[in-house]
Parts: sequence; structure tokens; C-alpha cells
Amino acid sequence: MAPDQVISSIKDAELVAKRRQQMIQGAVSLFKEKGFHRTTTREIARASGFSIGTLYEYIRTKEDVLFLVCDAIYEQVKTRLESVIDWWNPSVATLEQVVDSYFRLMDDMQEEVLIMYQEVKSLKKETKDYVMQKERDMVTMLEKVITTCLPEVMSNQDVALAANNMFVQGQMWAFRRWMLQKQFTLETYISRQTHFLLQALSINAASEEKA
Repeated sequence: MAPDQVISSIKDAELVAKRRQQMIQGAVSLFKEKGFHRTTTREIARASGFSIGTLYEYIRTKEDVLFLVCDAIYEQVKTRLESVIDWWNPSVATLEQVVDSYFRLMDDMQEEVLIMYQEVKSLKKETKDYVMQKERDMVTMLEKVITTCLPEVMSNQDVALAANNMFVQGQMWAFRRWMLQKQFTLETYISRQTHFLLQALSINAASEEKA
């Protein structure tokens, strides 16, 4: 199931995207406070700034809203990473830039990331499979960045593990923020995680210790 398969009676694609973004923002605050199951569609409509009737012009079920929240996270990750990856001039510096950009996005989307992992179990199999595939796509993109940017050849298994580590370390800023943010600033967290990543990949980059 893809976002364009979420049924809407409105044909204006731009308006649909705008209204659904309002729903995502309204739903995130509610899901954080009450959880997916205890939140009603009427509450989502109110938090989004329109009536329940208007809400049902753009989605059919509460699950549609959760699906749109999950999909929006991965679309933003994809867009953010694609904007900083220089495939024509790959380097260790490019890899560092990708890590920095990804971690900062996870900071921007802390609430959405936390809610997604708490509530994705509530999705039906078809939509859950779609969301899981989006996650695999993001990890695959990180694998390509590592393979392209590093001067030394690594095994596919090592690349896959490094990409998954990077993916989870970024999300950990949201998962364990209650503890991490007492000990680290975002800049320090990014700097140290980048250091450990490059160290694990046996890379000695001149920019490794900027902080």
C-alpha cells in the first residue's frame, strides 16, 4: 500500500497533500499523549483544524493517518539524504555530511520517530509491509553511501552492518533522548558517533575530530 492508495474523495492533489500534512502534525501530538488506540478520529480532526466530516474526505480510517505518519518520516529521510549525497565526488567527507544530516533530521523528527516505533504494530499486514520496505530502502541507501564514499573495499556483510548501525544510532537520539540529552548536546553526539563509525570502518579522516 502506497500513500496514493489511501482513498480520498478530493481530487486536488496539492490540497490533499496539505490537509494530510495537517493531519500528521495533529496526530503526532495526540499519539504521543494518548497512544494510537486511545486517540479518536474526531480528536485528530480537531487537532488538525477541521471537522470530522472534512477529515473523512481525505482518509477513511484512523490507521490511514498512522500510515501517513510513518510514510512521511521515510520520505523526509530520503529527501534529506539525497540532498547532501554527492555521487559524482564521493569522499569520506561526504559520508560525514550524510551522517550529520541524517542525525539532525532524527533530532527534528524525534516525536514522529518515537511514535512510529511504538505504534507501527497497529498497522495491518499490507501497510506494515510497506513501511518495513521503506526502512529497508533507507538502509540500502546508506549502504550505497558507505560503499561509494570509502576508499577501501568492504564485504557486503560489513557494509550492511555498518549501514544498520548508522540507521539505528540516528534513531537512538529519539529512543533514548531522556538519558542522552542529559549527557550530550546534539553536536557532541553526532561528533562522537561519527568518530566511532569511521573508527569501525578503519578510516582516519582529517575532519574526524572537529569538536
